[in-house]
Amino acid sequence: MDCYPPKRSSSKSVLRLIARAAGLSVLGFAGPFALQAQSFTTDDPVVRRIWEVGMEHSQTEALAQVLMDSIGPRWGGTPNLGSAQDWLVQVYASWGVPARKEQYGTDLGWEQGILHVDLIAPRVQSLEAKMWAFSPSTGGPVEGAVIALPSVAPIDVDPARWLPLVKGKWVLTVPPEPTCRPDQNLEQLARPETVERLKSLREENQIWRRRRLAEAGGGAAWEHMLDSAGALGIIWSQFRGWGTFPAFEAVQDLRIPYISLSCEDYGLVYRLAKNNQHPKLRIEVEAERGGQVPQFNVVAELNGAELPNEYVVLSAHLDSYHGATGATDNGTGTIAMLEAMRILKETYPNPRRTILVGHWGAEEIDFAGSLTFREDHPEVVEGLQALFNQDTGTWRIDRIEGQSLLYAGQHIGRWISLVPREISEHVTLMFPGTQTDQGTDHMPFVCVGAPAFNLASPMDEYRQYTHHTNRDTYDKIVFDDLKENASLVAMLAYAASEDPERVPRDRAVLPIDPDTGEPREWFGAVAGSREAEFCDRRRGHNE
Repeated sequence: MDCYPPKRSSSKSVLRLIARAAGLSVLGFAGPFALQAQSFTTDDPVVRRIWEVGMEHSQTEALAQVLMDSIGPRWGGTPNLGSAQDWLVQVYASWGVPARKEQYGTDLGWEQGILHVDLIAPRVQSLEAKMWAFSPSTGGPVEGAVIALPSVAPIDVDPARWLPLVKGKWVLTVPPEPTCRPDQNLEQLARPETVERLKSLREENQIWRRRRLAEAGGGAAWEHMLDSAGALGIIWSQFRGWGTFPAFEAVQDLRIPYISLSCEDYGLVYRLAKNNQHPKLRIEVEAERGGQVPQFNVVAELNGAELPNEYVVLSAHLDSYHGATGATDNGTGTIAMLEAMRILKETYPNPRRTILVGHWGAEEIDFAGSLTFREDHPEVVEGLQALFNQDTGTWRIDRIEGQSLLYAGQHIGRWISLVPREISEHVTLMFPGTQTDQGTDHMPFVCVGAPAFNLASPMDEYRQYTHHTNRDTYDKIVFDDLKENASLVAMLAYAASEDPERVPRDRAVLPIDPDTGEPREWFGAVAGSREAEFCDRRRGHNE
């Protein structure tokens, strides 16, 4: 998941937004909404049953434990992702829900093994580290000196003068952080002048990084330049304003390993090198690269009894980065959709419209799974009543945006009016919406005008703390919220399925683009990747 939410409306405005969108009374949601000749209220027997099954008999903890603990990380091209897909098909089969794996293309095979990074001079200390996806093996422990590139390669120095220095060394490629304290601590406790000084130092570091990459022709060119010059490996660190843990991404087709260190471990090694205290590292990377391997989405469905060619789609990506167990990105979304289908099978087994769930195989690689599904299933796009996507970490769903569909709010507002207030009072509706949420799997459908909606949760802590880090683990899941999210998804799917009307696809005028002074254009459709390779699209982090 790669998107930032807008500021959320205060809780006092939630009921008003819901009621206005639905044309209902603010005080009592009194307006009628006929669904198959039954009252669309929180007294609906199916909704009461969904609440009972989802909130009182949740299976989210047991399902999440298997996915995160037993199967583990699920990077595209790894055996773990295949194991997770087989497990999903088996789980659905045990519930009597038809499910299948659909191949959409191939990806490069890769499997990670152990990683050890140790400082062995001027003293001994094991360091907290993670390899980047597709990093090659070292073929055993490799010892070498360290060079801190920013201290020996100022921006105005010709690379031809410093590049020979990297041969046979571990290369620290970015300036260290001036402090690894969380931004929140500094803002609360530090002097204002201290905060400003540290902010200025960080901005200087970013300027160095951006200019050096620009001079080299981008991150890929930069890394291949170091590879060709004979470096032992590339060492990197990223600080997001919270914690000291290593973050990671995916590498190009390098012959040398790419390693992330935690904030302070990186700073330690950098200071030793800069001050000529001769640090030496011993690094061992076990990893195996393979050829092209098949890649799949997992699709399960409850066939529509009256309108089988119209669809309500539940959406979440199954893949995750390799350095943790992918609990909040996107294990929570996966389990919410899986559990929602279990609830629906038990409470609403014969839906009016077909209810389909897509567990996408490769969101982290440019939405390859959902994009190719959209291309392979034009009938689903044409018949789409609503798609509900979840991919914003743990915590309860608190915002649904209309994605700039002019009349979507009238439908979503009516659907949410069915939801018990214990859940709905926490949900802010934004209509028609500004397409703020762009970095996840509803967008391949939104960009062709289909009614696809992101079920957003608070993201500040997620962006700082668990997103693409080794802290994205089972213990971060808030199960009280996860079982509520699954129940909410099931309720929305039921309501959208029973709605007597289709959601219109009329488009609203988007907000003004400050660069042009004209309304921003609707996002254009792009093609899905069928044969993933080492290329820049994997690496938006440093471009």
